[in-house]
Amino acid sequence: MQLRNLEKNTLKNMALTGKIFKEKKDILYIRGEIKGKMETALEIAKELKKEGLSNEFIAKTTKLSVQEIEAL
Repeated sequence: MQLRNLEKNTLKNMALTGKIFKEKKDILYIRGEIKGKMETALEIAKELKKEGLSNEFIAKTTKLSVQEIEAL
């Protein structure tokens, strides 16, 4: 890119793409967002389980199923 001096054009095109393409509507963006939320919920569930809280309470708090919590 630097050898062909494309940096200015590339940055300009990337800015235009941002106006056309809405990444928050992209399926891969959505999948990543869901995966991140799930990983966070699992981490929280593990910590709550270490504290000795009931699986039912953890499920209610994290929106995970009791089966998912039992599998931890």
